[in-house]
Amino acid sequence: MVNYRIRGFNPETDIEAVQNINRKCLPENYPQFFFTDIYDKFPEGFNVAQIEETGEIAGYGMTRLEKGLSNFGFGICKKGHIISIAVLPSFRRLGVANKLMAAASSAMRLRDIKEVYLEVRESNQAAINLYQNLGYISHKLSKKYYSDGETALIMISKI
Repeated sequence: MVNYRIRGFNPETDIEAVQNINRKCLPENYPQFFFTDIYDKFPEGFNVAQIEETGEIAGYGMTRLEKGLSNFGFGICKKGHIISIAVLPSFRRLGVANKLMAAASSAMRLRDIKEVYLEVRESNQAAINLYQNLGYISHKLSKKYYSDGETALIMISKI
């Protein structure tokens, strides 16, 4: 069994590992300033999963706070946006993504966020299943959302 802990992202020590996970796990690769900008604006919403025995970063989750039309009612509201959750393949199916999502939700609740959304590739059934198990519902499709032309499923949840 692998022991890990969820902790806050440290841009000085974790940026290289997080960018490496992003490159290995996701087709969309973000430049370093994107990660640091997300962190600067909502540091408590950017977390990593660190393996206890080795110190290796096994995954990360980053979120941001936005204002926009409510997906559950009328008017403008504060919303959370799960920008990216990624876990190295060798550490999947250990609950890492689940705990990263829980940490993101906790951070957003502290900022009085009541609803959250995310985009997921329409072909990523494992991620869709995870999000559904966490209470997210399918909201709409965004055609050609990703750089390779794949459609994104927009999922929403109250928190």
